[in-house]
Amino acid sequence: MTQRILFVCLGNICRSPSAEAVVAAKAAARGLRLELDSAGTGDWHLGEPPYGPMQAAGQARGYDLSGLRARQVSVSDFNDFDMILAMDRQNLSDLAAMAPAGARAELGMFTDYVDEDADHVPDPYHTRDFDGALALVERAADGLLDALARKRS
Repeated sequence: MTQRILFVCLGNICRSPSAEAVVAAKAAARGLRLELDSAGTGDWHLGEPPYGPMQAAGQARGYDLSGLRARQVSVSDFNDFDMILAMDRQNLSDLAAMAPAGARAELGMFTDYVDEDADHVPDPYHTRDFDGALALVERAADGLLDALARKRS
């Protein structure tokens, strides 16, 4: 069974598209089949590509974010995905408030898959630390994929 995972941040132009691209690349390298997407809780950037500096940081590490486009979380996402992973606690709170009764998607934090004291992925749109955010996304991606591999075995 293919696992379907949605990554969510605020505007869907930095953190969540990076998570989508990084997890896709790392899953492919491991031979894991996943269906991935990303979305934002806000609607400011609908249809826009990821933020230029985030794309550049990703490209420097071998990830291509250029084909991704921002979209907003929809009510149907809560039944279309197995997991919805938020980049910070406010995103998670917003998702919990949006979730319809009986939704099947498991809500969680992306940083729950990091073996360090990281409770969120800082927003590089504001911090300007695109490399630091991407490094944390890579560690969380490895942890997520390890957890999924353990579930399957």
